[in-house]
Amino acid sequence: MIRVGVVGASGWADASHLPALTALPEYELTAVATTRRASADRTAAKYGARHAFTDAGALAAHPEVDLVVVSVRVPEHAAVIRAALAAGKDVLSEWPLGVDEAEAHSLAEAATAAGVRHAVVLQGLHSPSVRHVADLVASGRIGALRSAVLVASGDPFGGPGIPADLAWTLDPAAGASILTIMAGHFLPTLERVAGRLTEVNAWLPRLHERVRIDGTDRYEPNPTPDQVLVHGRLEGGATASVTVHGGHGRAADGFLLKLSGTGGTLTAVPADGLPYPHWGEWDIRIDGEPLAVPDSYRTVPADVPAGPPANIAALYRDLAAAPDFAAGLRNHRLLAAVERSAATGRAQLVA
Repeated sequence: MIRVGVVGASGWADASHLPALTALPEYELTAVATTRRASADRTAAKYGARHAFTDAGALAAHPEVDLVVVSVRVPEHAAVIRAALAAGKDVLSEWPLGVDEAEAHSLAEAATAAGVRHAVVLQGLHSPSVRHVADLVASGRIGALRSAVLVASGDPFGGPGIPADLAWTLDPAAGASILTIMAGHFLPTLERVAGRLTEVNAWLPRLHERVRIDGTDRYEPNPTPDQVLVHGRLEGGATASVTVHGGHGRAADGFLLKLSGTGGTLTAVPADGLPYPHWGEWDIRIDGEPLAVPDSYRTVPADVPAGPPANIAALYRDLAAAPDFAAGLRNHRLLAAVERSAATGRAQLVA
């Protein structure tokens, strides 16, 4: 039994990690932490955790916590991760690992030196749909891959307005944007099915100089990109084209993935109304013919709620094979290459 403490046990964690953990018999949620005592106590009572904290260090040091889950705002990741490492605890961090490549590099080095298990939440890599498509492509079902196209929604980032609880992301130093959050999940999901990007040529347009904070008449300067446009080359020589378009609210049409090979074309769109490729089930077709995901790809109990909790639960079930901090650092390097290309107008190799 792995005893888990979740730091930032509200918001996203309440919608994903906590329902997933409480449905998995090999895990026990023993502790939660939020910034307010009332919310910490309320969350602990809701999910049956024995301990509630307002201090991440105290949670990490508690003897009934084996694994620390970091689900706080990106600028706070480093401090919580370092507290877990100092306590000698395994740590699972939400993506992004850090606010930038340099911080991610420092955290990866620290985790390696601590000798604990460390992983990053890129839940699309554990999706049954994603794994099935990856196997279809690898087995040659569409022949040799020649091009990969992904068009996806970056909502709620990149539109003329932004939810009040995300206003903090307008600061580029916060490390949370349509590039780091949305493309930061979409690109590794694409790489899981099509192979790694080895070269990128990118554009990060900023279409809104100022954005309105939802529910107010206040406008704030917007120094972050509104869209992510990437053309690149994949290992094996195929091309890739990725568009992450911004918006205001949840997009109705979700995403489209198109993989063209010498022997056929595979397409995928949302099957369950969830807008992002790393969240839910895919409607998968080869040359127009639908393909069901075999039950063998489904590794979590049937009572795990559909949507984000299901892929998060699959990650926990496969924690030993989850991307570690080194893999998280590589994803940061990919995004840094996208930024350099957009800034210089030149193609960049991806380390």
